[in-house]
Amino acid sequence: SSLEFLYLGGNFISHIPPELANLPYLSCLVLCDNRIHSVPPQLAQVHSLRSLSLHNNLLTYLPREILSLVHLQELSLRGNPLVVRFVRDLMYTPPTLLELAARTIKSRSLPYTPWELPENLVRYLDLASKCPNPKCGGVYFDSCVRQIKFVDFCGKYRLPLMHYLCSPECSSPCSSVSSQSESDSEDEAMVAARRMQKVLLG
Repeated sequence: SSLEFLYLGGNFISHIPPELANLPYLSCLVLCDNRIHSVPPQLAQVHSLRSLSLHNNLLTYLPREILSLVHLQELSLRGNPLVVRFVRDLMYTPPTLLELAARTIKSRSLPYTPWELPENLVRYLDLASKCPNPKCGGVYFDSCVRQIKFVDFCGKYRLPLMHYLCSPECSSPCSSVSSQSESDSEDEAMVAARRMQKVLLG
């Protein structure tokens, strides 16, 4: 639990174990020259992380949560597919009747009490995730739309971040929320630019 430096470069690692989030003092993580396809969102819980080397892997996007790594100063991403392309076709599984009913209760703020509903339904309703689109106001549970959103890092590089919306309408380029989505990207870009000192893509 006191580990500060972890070097695992040059192996055949295909995924990053979420359990790395249990290393509270980890400041330098080197995972370059592997076969990693994605970064687990749990990695963002390692707030002490200052340097993250992910170059020469198979990454096509980064989790949006990476922006919460408040002490991260160096991020190496060169030699990954995300530098030259991003995920265009992402699957969307329609919500179940249970989720549709729960969405209605949450989005319309319908009152309910624990003694009016079975305990498992109350627990389910408590798992609602708010849609990050501020013009939507919707929620989702198990079914959501995965979308790639480009965010500026250091005012120079545009990196694809994964985020989740409640429905395909939220990500439609013809919808009225597209301009807001762009402003969200700008806000995230400002946060990233103020914090990140070095992003290595080439």
